[in-house]
Amino acid sequence: DCVGVMLDALQKSKYADNTIVILFGDHGWHLGEKLRFRKAELWKESTQLPFVIHLPGMNKMQYCNRNVNLIDLYPTLIELCNLPDKPELDGESISTLLDNPTAKWHPTVTTDGPGDFSVISEEWHYIIRASKGVEELYDLKNDPMEWDNLAHSESEEVQNIKQYLQSSVPKEFAEEIPK
Repeated sequence: DCVGVMLDALQKSKYADNTIVILFGDHGWHLGEKLRFRKAELWKESTQLPFVIHLPGMNKMQYCNRNVNLIDLYPTLIELCNLPDKPELDGESISTLLDNPTAKWHPTVTTDGPGDFSVISEEWHYIIRASKGVEELYDLKNDPMEWDNLAHSESEEVQNIKQYLQSSVPKEFAEEIPK
């Protein structure tokens, strides 16, 4: 309701035609799911967050089920505001999804330290925890709570999906920030 109040006020202001509103929250929290507490995990419950974008001229709400990363915000704003491009940026503009929420999109990656990654598409979630020697693969359409680990399934379809998602795992890593 408060977001609606704010957007209504923006619409009535002189800034309605030149203001982009982006709302997002912190990533998820385990409160007993999978016998975990807090958020330091790579399951969907811990890696997803609320994310809303309102552009000038938008007059209806659209849902987009594609996964994006917050690192994509800066390149998106550069494009939407027609600012000079910065080719050395890691993220990529999601303006395509703002124009067409059903556009084809790629899996996204979340990192939880060297060698520990979550690669998620709309239907599949691959997790590799090299630090623990663990690999997980979940069919989000049929198992949204991520209980049935299919990583070691002998199904050719599952192995092809796993291989596709593995191709998104970074091959180079930034130097870790000193603690």
